[in-house]
Amino acid sequence: MKREIKFSLLYRDMWQSSGKYVPRKDQLAEIAPVIIDMGCFARVETNGGASEQVNLLYGENPNQAVRTFTKPFNEAGIQTHMLDRGLNGLRMNPVPADVRELMYKVKKAQGTDITRIFDGLNDVRNIAPSIRYAKAAGMIAQATMCITHSEVHTAEYYINMAEQLIAEGAQEICLKDMAGIGRPETLAKIVKAIKLSHPDITIQYHGHSGPGFSVATMLEIAKAGVDILDVAMEPLSWGMVHPDVITIQAMLKDAGFLVPEINMKAYMEARRLTQSYIDDFLGYFIDPRNRFMTSLLIGCGLPGGMMGSLMADLKGVHAAINTNLKAQGKAELTEDELLVQLFDEVKYIWPKLGNPPLVTPFSQYVKNVALMNIFAMSRGQERYSMIDENTWNMILGKAGRLPGKLDQEIIDLAKSKNLEFFEGDPQDNYPNVLPKFIKEMEELGWDRGQDDEELFEFAMHEKQYREYKSGEAKKNFNRELQQKMEAKFKSAGVEVKMPDLRATKYPNAERVESTSKGRLIWELDYNDHSIPPAHGTSFAEGDVVAYLETPNGIEEIKTNFAGKIVSIEKQQGDLVEKGDVVAYLEK
Repeated sequence: MKREIKFSLLYRDMWQSSGKYVPRKDQLAEIAPVIIDMGCFARVETNGGASEQVNLLYGENPNQAVRTFTKPFNEAGIQTHMLDRGLNGLRMNPVPADVRELMYKVKKAQGTDITRIFDGLNDVRNIAPSIRYAKAAGMIAQATMCITHSEVHTAEYYINMAEQLIAEGAQEICLKDMAGIGRPETLAKIVKAIKLSHPDITIQYHGHSGPGFSVATMLEIAKAGVDILDVAMEPLSWGMVHPDVITIQAMLKDAGFLVPEINMKAYMEARRLTQSYIDDFLGYFIDPRNRFMTSLLIGCGLPGGMMGSLMADLKGVHAAINTNLKAQGKAELTEDELLVQLFDEVKYIWPKLGNPPLVTPFSQYVKNVALMNIFAMSRGQERYSMIDENTWNMILGKAGRLPGKLDQEIIDLAKSKNLEFFEGDPQDNYPNVLPKFIKEMEELGWDRGQDDEELFEFAMHEKQYREYKSGEAKKNFNRELQQKMEAKFKSAGVEVKMPDLRATKYPNAERVESTSKGRLIWELDYNDHSIPPAHGTSFAEGDVVAYLETPNGIEEIKTNFAGKIVSIEKQQGDLVEKGDVVAYLEK
């Protein structure tokens, strides 16, 4: 009898590996019945990751979006699953235990069947509580191993990790190959070993297309015993996303596996609808470079989903690096040469930083260190001159145990700064907070929501939830969309001028203007949480708001008044002229 292999459609990750935003609630309601009609999916990824935070960013209630999208799949008997970041829940920084526990109760009530729990450092201590919380709430706990390739991350490393996760109560195991650099033979060994010891444990594989290994991996692990494969569909398959279901279905059918048939009429309709969402507004936030695959990722191991932000970072600092090199009588770098240098620097520093799996948020931290090393060295400074607080927390063990050993140079640097290493359970650093949020909601007259879902959202994404409730998020999104549309028209030779925000929405705001011609840099240390400054960030008179790369070097843009950011007009790496408005500050 042929062995069956099932497919899961990553409708959430298809969007988030391509761009910034996800479809609206009405669009999700429209596409769900068509996905069901395709007839080939046992599972659909409906939520999790950053998608619910993104809903808030454009002024939509994520709880309503999740309920709307999961409902038709629940009724059709198709399992729904979400991505969660263990200790970090649905955000980039650690979450108190009571908020983590509430998340599973809320998501189960909203119709999500399975939670895919991962930890960016593969620290089982950060996954184990979520396994317990998920099962207590009635969800299926799918414990996840972040796949990468190094001397530390061997087949034996992952087989041992799987044993620990299963011992903690995991009902399923996911191999999350976020950069797509897992080697097919190695992953097959891992799957075969797990199935040999635990034949009843469901194994699901998630592999991005980026460097090109994932299709070969799917065939090898199918032979080794994998149960479910994550796939995508046009127009968002391939590139930095995932292989298309059509290709994988045909490959496995030819290899003798039992796979579901695809209703191609429904496939084409889902394809058309998805393209219509791109054309509507989502395409303005999709970097075209994410449509391409690149083998350059094999050496550095960075996830393909980072390429858009990575290229923007390079663009933002390229001119400054060349200015520094020129001042020292050295040859300037092309953008391609700088890209290769960055990849080489990541490859060099990664083991020195303890080989953290290059997945959110640790991939960003390693990339930031590498980029700032290149920038510092172009000025004749030493490596590691600029390391932000989040990266130090990773180095010091506050986020969990690093898989590898820190280089003595990094340890000595920490000691020279009087920084202390942390050996305890990371969760202990974050005390419970729900009573505080409950009290504030009562004072504000805010409804805690069905199944406490609004309470959860407030506690998980406090800043974004406040801006959603005030209506500021919707205003900010509409302004961002208008700016994207204006830029597109301008590139086509059509001038479309937006109204002056000072004279309309912000009558009390003052302009922060570019002091000369150059390329805008919001933050030299590349702390991802402040590029550009968040709405509401305060500046005192004389503070540096941003920087300019000019032929003469780095210039500061200062404010001559005190105020807080109410609008960002230019993005990281934008070319600006003297007098251009880069931001508005309100006194």
